[in-house]
This record gives sequence, structure tokens and C-alpha cells, in this order.
Amino acid sequence: MRLRVEFTTEPFDLDEAPAHAVVAREVVEAAELDAVDVGPFGNTAEGGADAVLGAVDALLRKALEAGATRVTLQVNVVEEGEA
Repeated sequence: MRLRVEFTTEPFDLDEAPAHAVVAREVVEAAELDAVDVGPFGNTAEGGADAVLGAVDALLRKALEAGATRVTLQVNVVEEGEA
């Protein structure tokens, strides 16, 4: 099964990426995912179920430890051939 996760961390800081946002980006970029898109207002990552769920676990733990007060995420099943 393939999954796509979309997530944001808060609080926002438009002048400089807060530590929790940097940590979240590092987690998904280091995970064995097929696609990662990091942006200022939202991030997506896609891959096999085990890789995505492992990244989500690490993302939640590390972003909260780094000062995130809210992590919003959505996980979707991706059909084969869908991008």
C-alpha cells in the first residue's frame, strides 16, 4: 500500500523557519520516501505504508519536542499509477 501524508507544524514564523519546521523537514527528507515536497505553508511526502507511517511517528515526536504546539496532518491511500 502507498500513502501520501500532508502536514504542517505550528506556530508559523514567516521571517525564519522555526526549529520544529526544520526538524520536520529533516525527518521526511531522511526517510526512505519516494517523493517529498517541502513548502512554506505545507509539506507532502509519499511512499510505502511502512516508510510513511514510520516518518509520521518520528515527525510527530521530534516536531513536538522541538517546540511545535500543533501538528496538522492528513494521510491518504494513493492508488497505483496516481501521482
